[in-house]
Amino acid sequence: MSVKQASVHAKWIIGRVIGTKMQKTAKVRVTRLVLDPYLLKYYNKRKTYFAHDAFQQSTVGDIVLLKALPEPRSKHVKHELAEIVHKVGRVVDPLTGKKVEGTDFLEPLTDLAHSLEEEMPLTEKIQELNISATSCETSSPESVPAQTP
Repeated sequence: MSVKQASVHAKWIIGRVIGTKMQKTAKVRVTRLVLDPYLLKYYNKRKTYFAHDAFQQSTVGDIVLLKALPEPRSKHVKHELAEIVHKVGRVVDPLTGKKVEGTDFLEPLTDLAHSLEEEMPLTEKIQELNISATSCETSSPESVPAQTP
């Protein structure tokens, strides 16, 4: 009656998804800093893990939390996806408050004109965020000193 012991060094790992082409499996890269004892300089050390993603909910670029399995599911899969910490592309525009993916808005901007007029004008929002258009105008090429060859 031997008891199977799982030898897992890290119980919880956080990393970035770099591949989801396999069924129900995500390829996750974990980067950590390692000190070189001779040069006293830190270097990035990368390791790739395969994690079981049962619902295939992760996409490339997501930051995920992996949990070590008590025993491996297969030869390479020894972790499971516990949580998506940060979903890639879920950014909120600070002026409009709408979700943005790249340069495209995910939500329609039709009600934006009405909501901006009701809340506060755009100029007041820009002043609130301390964005000034005069800073670009003051740095004209005439004010920059000429460089001598």
